[in-house]
Amino acid sequence: MRQWIKPWRHVFKLDPDRMLADGELEAICRSGTDAILVGGSTGVTYDNTLELLNRIRRHALPCALEISNLEAAVPGFDLYLIPMVLNTADTDWIFGQHRKALERYGSLIPWEQLLTEGYIVLNADSAVAQLTGADCALNGNEASAYAQIADRLMSLPIVYIEYSGAFGDMRTVQSIRETVEQAQLFYGGGIATEMQAAEAAALCDTVVVGNVIYRDLQQALSTVDAVKRTARIVLD
Repeated sequence: MRQWIKPWRHVFKLDPDRMLADGELEAICRSGTDAILVGGSTGVTYDNTLELLNRIRRHALPCALEISNLEAAVPGFDLYLIPMVLNTADTDWIFGQHRKALERYGSLIPWEQLLTEGYIVLNADSAVAQLTGADCALNGNEASAYAQIADRLMSLPIVYIEYSGAFGDMRTVQSIRETVEQAQLFYGGGIATEMQAAEAAALCDTVVVGNVIYRDLQQALSTVDAVKRTARIVLD
């Protein structure tokens, strides 16, 4: 399944608990983004996730579900991303929720469609940080050490730098970039302009754009070309 995500340079993340008009969703799906990621920290239910999936399915675009709530594990997605928050002392967000999922769903789990994300949460004010009790007061070396745990010790396919709601410290992102060798490096958080999108794309393999969609759709759409241009330069 790593082959599925390898071409992903730009991804839009949609929250089932937030509203989008049909025209807005169509613009997102026709923007040139590489995939749609569905997920959120709060208010995500089976019903609103299924409704959003059905609307996205009108468009020919890869669609993945990031499972943060067992009640919202909806069948029908192309791919399922399973987050493990590395920088928390609460093991419920490392293995606990995963054990509960195995107990509940067992043989129903489509293993061939699952990829695990090693999350490093770095914005203490974000909902995900408060929910998981993440230790966000990390310097570059400390964050990089967590990245190496995911990349080298655990061989996870994705290392996800999560600043959710704030644009991150690119010096910390640079430190992580220098240590990740095998995993695909995702960045998400606070991207609201083409410049910010390009900065993240210069350091990370995949840039995830979310909150700005609901504040300024045109700005969100402009991030697609910014990421693709930067990614081409980096790859060249």
